[in-house]
Amino acid sequence: MTAQSPIPDFGAARRAMIDNQLRPQGVTDRGVIDAMGSIERENFLPSHSRPLAYVDRAVTIGNGRFLSAPAAFAQLLQGLMPVKGERALVIGAGTGYAAAILGAMGVDVTAVESDDELAAHAKDAGIDVVSGPLDAGHAAGAPYDLILIDGAVPHIPEAIVQQLAEGGRLGTALIDRGITRLIVGLKSGGSFGHRSIGDAGVPPLPGFAQAKAFTF
Repeated sequence: MTAQSPIPDFGAARRAMIDNQLRPQGVTDRGVIDAMGSIERENFLPSHSRPLAYVDRAVTIGNGRFLSAPAAFAQLLQGLMPVKGERALVIGAGTGYAAAILGAMGVDVTAVESDDELAAHAKDAGIDVVSGPLDAGHAAGAPYDLILIDGAVPHIPEAIVQQLAEGGRLGTALIDRGITRLIVGLKSGGSFGHRSIGDAGVPPLPGFAQAKAFTF
């Protein structure tokens, strides 16, 4: 007789995620908390990773990609301050979790994904996914009120910044001299500036080459 592992109580794990991970990290936005408390994170993971759905670290979704740790993701969402009815672009859709959370907050979401297998999973979850290189964004749908680059990148391409509407916000994890920082930026007067909201261990998102430095 083969022993079987008990099926995790994902509902209890979701509540614990909010109480033990999100709130202690200063996540108080009701929209973020309600959305992350209602969307079943485990459904966006392959079967072997589902028991880890609510641990406080990044979890693999396959093909070298990850879901970011819940607290880091929630902090970034709170910094972006999504508003119902806004238009958002998620770059690096993966299996669709980030897009699903924004959708639950009433945001109109388009997602870009370069990996066909992951994109298929996101589409099965009802996410509007566009296939293409991640560092190009999706100019055909611009401008966007929000852009979320869902992973750590060494720089933010100007082509993506240009897809923000005036007053639009962009959030990602930026790799700066070996340290990964959550940042939120604002486009105002045609210029883009950003601020750090904390360090986080967010895995790199492929497809973003380091910007070439100017040399004499």
